[in-house]
Amino acid sequence: MKPEMERVLRPKEQARRSYNFLSRWYDLFTSSEKRITKLGIQLLDLQPNESILEIGCGTGHELVEFAKKIKEGNIIAVDISEEMIKVARKRFQIKVQKRSVELCQGDGVFLPFADQRFDAAFLSFTLELFDAPEIIQVLNECRRILKSEGRIGIVSLAKQEGGAVKIYEWFHRLMPNTIDCRPIYLQPALIETGFQIKETAIKMMWGLPVEIVTAKK
Repeated sequence: MKPEMERVLRPKEQARRSYNFLSRWYDLFTSSEKRITKLGIQLLDLQPNESILEIGCGTGHELVEFAKKIKEGNIIAVDISEEMIKVARKRFQIKVQKRSVELCQGDGVFLPFADQRFDAAFLSFTLELFDAPEIIQVLNECRRILKSEGRIGIVSLAKQEGGAVKIYEWFHRLMPNTIDCRPIYLQPALIETGFQIKETAIKMMWGLPVEIVTAKK
């Protein structure tokens, strides 16, 4: 039997305030994530006329990458932090001047979109920020808003055996409001919510395993 994942008990309002505060300096702390996130986007194999939803867009780097692949479809994103959204919108307007993006403040547990609206959904270093019971809720929401042949791409810290993971989880327990994400069991959660795994990869970041998974509805 697998051990339980660490919990994320920080209230959503506290998370929103924290990310609002960090929005100006967030890129300084997340530069190591970019190469792995780009691989996740590559594996999702976006097409020019597709529509995509990103949950947890942060400061908008992935939105710019989406625009390089999606020429005619829609690029939409949600984030819990309104200040992150402001930074993301400004980055997109500067980098992608001939395209528009729809950004809204929201929670991945309750997505404000119609059923079967999107061809693809993407989450990078976001799903592990949700508490364990909410992970399934987020994935169920993703299934709901995806079209019948829709795809999902996720990049997350992986719950695996190893000293680095144990040390990281110890710090998470010690400082849950500062180290707010933790490794999760990604593939079992996707399978539980009815997704079919298409492709997986493991990369290392600061000694921690990062899992990249694409799956089909």
